[in-house]
Amino acid sequence: MKFFLPIYICFLFFGLKTTFAQTDTEYLKKQKDSTEVMYYLIEGDTIAREIIDLDEVILLDKLKFSSEQDRRRYLILRRKTRKVYPYAKLASERLTTMTERLKTIDKNRHKRLYTKRIQKYIEGEFSDKLKKLTHTEGQILVKLIHRQTGRTAFDLVKELRTGWRAFWYNTTASLFEISLKEEYNPFDVKEDYLIEDILERSFQESILERQKPAFPIDYLDLKAAWNKKTVNN
Repeated sequence: MKFFLPIYICFLFFGLKTTFAQTDTEYLKKQKDSTEVMYYLIEGDTIAREIIDLDEVILLDKLKFSSEQDRRRYLILRRKTRKVYPYAKLASERLTTMTERLKTIDKNRHKRLYTKRIQKYIEGEFSDKLKKLTHTEGQILVKLIHRQTGRTAFDLVKELRTGWRAFWYNTTASLFEISLKEEYNPFDVKEDYLIEDILERSFQESILERQKPAFPIDYLDLKAAWNKKTVNN
């Protein structure tokens, strides 16, 4: 059974800030793409040294499964996660833009008009695609929304619309075994741990574009925690 995930949960809030440090008087720094060139000033002469700024790479173990059934479940979860993650990421970016724009608008009336225009834009962009999500894909999307924003889809709907609409959406979603109050907890929930594993592998394989979560998730600590649980069990 398909579930029409409320479009309004795609109004997310997650700001990514980039800080640029000032160079001191000992060297000049010029950056292009991932290559950083530093020009040191030594007794009037300029000496260039090139530094390659690479992202941290985590060495991932080869996937191992205790049974064929576990392997199939993982592959199904991987397909669904890769399908809905771009929606959570893109919606987060859309709301970030909206939030920054609202800061420049003084009148509440103008803010409401601007928000309404953004709502219509997102509905037109995502409506048909979200309608086609299954209930399991919808629940994964709800979890990823919490991962990217630090807030549940229920809270976001409540903030951007009304408490009554949030209650109604959650009640309707519960009929399809979907809770808009669902949180992403990879350290305690096995499925969330598998989702995080899928995301990390997909990021490294350039299948998905990495976007930092709203709260820190150390993959190595996460894996160690679940390995410990497996040994204890």
